[in-house]
Amino acid sequence: MLLSLLSKEEKYYFLDLLSKVISIDGPVSDYEKKVIELYKAEMGGDITKYRRSNQTTEQLINYFVDKSKAIKNVVYYNISWASLTDEFYSVEEHLILDDIQHAFGITNRKKMELLKAVYAERDLREKIKRIVAE
Repeated sequence: MLLSLLSKEEKYYFLDLLSKVISIDGPVSDYEKKVIELYKAEMGGDITKYRRSNQTTEQLINYFVDKSKAIKNVVYYNISWASLTDEFYSVEEHLILDDIQHAFGITNRKKMELLKAVYAERDLREKIKRIVAE
């Protein structure tokens, strides 16, 4: 969501960071691959030449440290969404989300606002699935 606000370069770094976060607890699941494809589709044509880098998680996080609050919030929101929408939420994912939050200077209050939005979006999707299925 709101990934169109990112520059082309930021989109590439976002996808790299996302890949690191969702693979921290093991191989990427089919569901997580679908999430990555969903994000790529949202990003549009800018992403067609994307190739995964070999940067470390720390380097990827540090790339965003000096970006605007809005960019950091968009990145944190979407990485949180990807981590929380699958069936498994590991300790490793929780810890890396905490690292990202602190590196980005996101307050606990802002974190809670963003996570409430993640859950609200997830609840809305589930409600729509039930309505469609009836």
